[in-house]
Amino acid sequence: MHPSDNPARSVHGVYIISVVARMLEMHPQTLRKYERMGLLSPARTGGMLRLYSEEDIASLLLIKHLVGKLGLNLAGVQLAMHLFNKLLETKAAARVLEGRALKGFVEDSVDQMLALMKGE
Repeated sequence: MHPSDNPARSVHGVYIISVVARMLEMHPQTLRKYERMGLLSPARTGGMLRLYSEEDIASLLLIKHLVGKLGLNLAGVQLAMHLFNKLLETKAAARVLEGRALKGFVEDSVDQMLALMKGE
């Protein structure tokens, strides 16, 4: 299932592509390219208009920072975003675990992040 197909996904604060492009001073084609690369997944209307949430805008601001300020290319941005998302997942899951389960989970998560960095 595609993330934008999730009916539970919040639809508050949605913006169409032209508004987001103007807000972030980005070309709409750039936004479409980021979507094709899997860097974000805006929701869609029945007429297939892209609807960008506040979360999507936050992701775009992060991408813009990684490219503009840190000089990463899009492959580097993909890697950084994957690692960032994995860290957030690990942090959330670690809150409910303890003892050996926590230790094993953290070790597995670190191994997965290292594998991402190696391109595996």
